[in-house]
Amino acid sequence: MAARTKKSSSTAKSDQPKKTEQPKTAAKAVGDQGGEPTAKPIATKTPPEPAVVMPGPVVSAPEMRKKELIDLVVERSGVKKKDAKPVVEAMLAVLGETIGEGRELNMQPLGKLRINRSELRNNGRVIICKIRQSIASTSNLSEVDKTVSD
Repeated sequence: MAARTKKSSSTAKSDQPKKTEQPKTAAKAVGDQGGEPTAKPIATKTPPEPAVVMPGPVVSAPEMRKKELIDLVVERSGVKKKDAKPVVEAMLAVLGETIGEGRELNMQPLGKLRINRSELRNNGRVIICKIRQSIASTSNLSEVDKTVSD
């Protein structure tokens, strides 16, 4: 008999992994996987829309307390502290009562105060208000400060 030749079957296990080659085609369709990447059209970028940023609260210095206010009033007015203190406290009491009633204030150069809304809470009342200050009156304040300090 003739010598038998060994046939390789697809189910036979071998020591080395088989390499599979993909058939080469002249042109690949768009969306085919594998092969060389196809050139994608360059998308034109539109500039981003400008974002409107609302400024937050402007805090340039720590809050002013009543003691500091009285000291500044004494310094600016030239009256004695014992005379200025009751006047400043009375003025603050009147302003607090007026705002509590919901009345608008027009106290230049402080500005015009308008109450937007108020809410009653457990620990007190929250009053949301706006103060409109004219630019001319704020510049006049800085001029007054300069003349007083000289």
